[in-house]
Amino acid sequence: MTTSLDSLSIDRSLKIFVAGHGGMVGSSIIRNLKINGFDNIITRSRAEVDLTRQEQVEKFFSETKIDYVIIAAAKVGGINANNLYPADFIYENLMIQNNLIKGSFDAGIKRLLLLGSSCIYPKLADQPMEEDYLLTGHLEPTNEPYAVAKIAGIKMCESFNRQHGTDYRSVMPTNLYGPGDNFDLQTSHVIPGLIHKVHLAKLLKSSEVEIWGSGNVYRDLLYVDDMAEAALLVALSPIEAISKVVNPMTSHINIGSGAEITIKELALMICEVIDYGGKMIFDHSMPDGSPRKFLSIDKVTSLGWRPKVNLAEGLIKTYSFFLEFNS
Repeated sequence: MTTSLDSLSIDRSLKIFVAGHGGMVGSSIIRNLKINGFDNIITRSRAEVDLTRQEQVEKFFSETKIDYVIIAAAKVGGINANNLYPADFIYENLMIQNNLIKGSFDAGIKRLLLLGSSCIYPKLADQPMEEDYLLTGHLEPTNEPYAVAKIAGIKMCESFNRQHGTDYRSVMPTNLYGPGDNFDLQTSHVIPGLIHKVHLAKLLKSSEVEIWGSGNVYRDLLYVDDMAEAALLVALSPIEAISKVVNPMTSHINIGSGAEITIKELALMICEVIDYGGKMIFDHSMPDGSPRKFLSIDKVTSLGWRPKVNLAEGLIKTYSFFLEFNS
């Protein structure tokens, strides 16, 4: 049996602040909120409120009545971006989280959702990765600064709950893709990066396309609108339902697709979607990242959620967005 937001008894007049509304995740969450009748949504651009600046966040919360905070704001990127800007990744993500979580508490906001990432788990964790595998081994070096920041965010939410009785929740999505993604070749994640590369190869009539790594690592890939639905179900479900699947020291909940695929298989699917018939050249000198990142999703499915968009359909939707975005 699946559970949707429209089946929950929730006050649709709640004033919800979505931090990071302009990104792929934040914009998807807003779409999902609106579909489900929530129209009292608060957003602010970075020019209006710089979330890395404590005084600006405090001023915003003091001037704006908010019932619920959703933290979708983050500095994100693929392996290359994480390698190039590790200081930026750890500093900006820590500051955003610290300011929003502490600022929410100081403003009397008792409900909050933090969105993290599956990279919080050890590089060589058993698969599928369960929530209690957190902090049981070494992280993947290529994204360690980002992962450390997200782990700190989880523990900050848990600590405020334990000390102050707040209801601050965390979800850890797998690799996401879809409309609103970043297709920059230097900073993108795997799917938008491959879509851009293969699209260029087709346009230039190139006989081959180069792909980073061996192509043999596995990834768990989820369409962003499916993730948004799951995240909001976790955010807005009654505390009694959430308390059945988490505990005060392991309070985050995974969100994944329930399946995994190799990068090589993924690249073939993208070539098919784009109708590119050239050869794929895998550059083994470039890093692969974690060998597998397959999430256990037993907790979120026990709440009644299931993904709806399969990978083939999601890739078609994402490529259509790319074409429209670049037209």
